[in-house]
Amino acid sequence: MANLSVSRRVQSLKPSVTVAFMNRAKAMQSQGKDVLSFAAGEPDFDTPDIIKYAAINALTKGQTKYMPTLGDPATRAAIAKKLTEENGLPNCTTDHITIGAGGKHSLFVLAHVLIDEPKPGEPQQEVILPVPAWVSYAPIVELAGGKIVEVPTTVDTAFKATAQQIKQAITPNTRMLILNSPSNPCGTMYTPDELKAIGAVVEEAARTIAPNIIVLSDELYEKIIYGGIRHFSIGSMSQIAERVITLNGLSKAYGMTGWRIGYTGSSGEFGKKFTNAMATLQGQMSTNITSFTYPSIRAALTQCAGEVEMMRQAFAKRAELINVRMGKLPGIKNAKATGAFYAFPDVSAYFGKTSKGGRKIDSAMSMSEALLEESLLAFVPGEDFGGCGKNHVRISFACSEEQINKGMDRFAEFLSSLR
Repeated sequence: MANLSVSRRVQSLKPSVTVAFMNRAKAMQSQGKDVLSFAAGEPDFDTPDIIKYAAINALTKGQTKYMPTLGDPATRAAIAKKLTEENGLPNCTTDHITIGAGGKHSLFVLAHVLIDEPKPGEPQQEVILPVPAWVSYAPIVELAGGKIVEVPTTVDTAFKATAQQIKQAITPNTRMLILNSPSNPCGTMYTPDELKAIGAVVEEAARTIAPNIIVLSDELYEKIIYGGIRHFSIGSMSQIAERVITLNGLSKAYGMTGWRIGYTGSSGEFGKKFTNAMATLQGQMSTNITSFTYPSIRAALTQCAGEVEMMRQAFAKRAELINVRMGKLPGIKNAKATGAFYAFPDVSAYFGKTSKGGRKIDSAMSMSEALLEESLLAFVPGEDFGGCGKNHVRISFACSEEQINKGMDRFAEFLSSLR
């Protein structure tokens, strides 16, 4: 029995640090401890009733059987309409839509559809990733056989890579560029002009050095914006539209994290080819998502603009509050939150100090550990987000203004107590 083991690919896989700290906070709360958790990237709003009743009605009417792998035609058509009219994707039809069990599942499937493991003697296909970035991009790419090429950003540039940086990172082995705007974990977003400049670089690279380059545009937080920057879908650029896969879902904007609904949209002939490949692979994995949730997708996309705007306004107030509170903490460098619901402050000015409990603070991880154990405050350490993330912590402000103020009070007290 001692020789039995699990696969090497799983043995080498890092658990999600976000999930780890969220689960630890929940466990401590269940023990009666007054933990204030800022770990989960999960809106505190309930799913709108319109969405709930759409699923309930479908369930009571017997929509409980298998469905087409990528979703029923009516729901895929609704998503295609949304992507065409709201995001400006050209030539996006029902045949260009895939629906999966959450954005992460859709990302996993598309990575395995687009990335090949190298044959003996061949180089790995490269995936360009501006960092810091969401913790799951790199592991999923690497599981598919790809190699991550990091493009570093900093708090001083609002964690945005320039078109020139992207250009310098592209090689003949480049297969994919991942863009996430608004950003998890950074809480910032690219302007339309910045994305258009990156799109021009991709167009040039496709003609010269990287003919197989694809852009994955993760737009899960597209509706949670409040910094005066207009959301822009890079897939709307006609010159590269067929090279762009747009990833989205219902988790964040509609308060539906537990529903596990993600989708992709694409354009043109390659988009259809990609979609068919997604169907083949997903058909050997999960097949369709829960059958009675499809009417809820249509309800969310067509009937919930008011509820989405209410939540956006609440996030805007919370962002303003956390921006102000962060600005008053000595030694903390923070980029103004403009999208999503995260702050990602640089806390490295406090490295080398010691907490009241005798813990040496020499990293984002050690600070997060001390904050949780000594101040009952759950942040996510930034090491696994890559790049300069090792000097940062992620703070999700998807919670009440009261909790934000209490949490920032505890954080300020903790920082002032370090010696």
